[in-house]
Amino acid sequence: MIFKDYYKILGLETSRVSIDEIKTAYRQSAKKYHPDVNVGDVLAEERIKDINEAYRILSVPSTKRKYDRTWNAKFYKEQRNLRGKESIFGILLGNIEKNQDTQENKSKENPIKGENIETKISISLYDAYYGIEKRISLKDVNGKVKNLAVAVPKGIREGEKIRLIGQGKPGKNGGKNGDLLIEIHIEQDKKYRLEGYDLYTDLCLTPWEAALGTRIEVKSIDDLTKVYIPQGIESGEIIRIPGKGYYNGQGGRGDLVAEVKIMIPKKLSEKEKNIYEELKKVSEFNPRSDLHK
Repeated sequence: MIFKDYYKILGLETSRVSIDEIKTAYRQSAKKYHPDVNVGDVLAEERIKDINEAYRILSVPSTKRKYDRTWNAKFYKEQRNLRGKESIFGILLGNIEKNQDTQENKSKENPIKGENIETKISISLYDAYYGIEKRISLKDVNGKVKNLAVAVPKGIREGEKIRLIGQGKPGKNGGKNGDLLIEIHIEQDKKYRLEGYDLYTDLCLTPWEAALGTRIEVKSIDDLTKVYIPQGIESGEIIRIPGKGYYNGQGGRGDLVAEVKIMIPKKLSEKEKNIYEELKKVSEFNPRSDLHK
């Protein structure tokens, strides 16, 4: 049975990564080897199968732990076998060959991969929701400005990192360049507040809409939806609209949570003033009645 290195398949260098980092690596790999981009490429088709298989195992914490245990056991077994073989060859060949190897190692330095570079960029809530190609400028080790295009996928989460392969510090002795890791910060919007997968917004009502009840249109981040306002609703109450929030990373969306705010007109026409005066005379409603109990 062939044991596949799922982390290497997703372009990850270590198993010490979060589920969010695994998801980010998966999106980048899937985009690179997608059949629509590599039409007729048999190797790409096989690669995308491995990518999907790796993501299916590593994106679930329980199966990831099981895979890691199996991988570690296999790795340490191979290391023990390798050390055993080295000891046998050392006995058979003697110290002469070992000295020759030492001299060769001194004359031939191992390639060293360059260090990764980390940075952070801020994007709007709408850009995070819809996705965007963001252009950034960075200075390299020589002080030269490098312009890069960063493809921010739709539905990216706060704090997620985008990895640009080979855009870090140069490697040594022929080693590969490091990578550029870009952490995403989502700016809060004036109209919406992102909490988890839910979007919060204010729902402003007139006093008569709140008192009588009505049906109104509420604007979500991508469309309009009609909601029912029950009679007698008060400020501070919330109306939850399922499936109109932010992407949840599982093919669905969170909720749009609308908090009611009853707005009082600051300027009244003469007719409006008379209506309020008449209401004052006929209404028995007293929100402070409990003060006299």
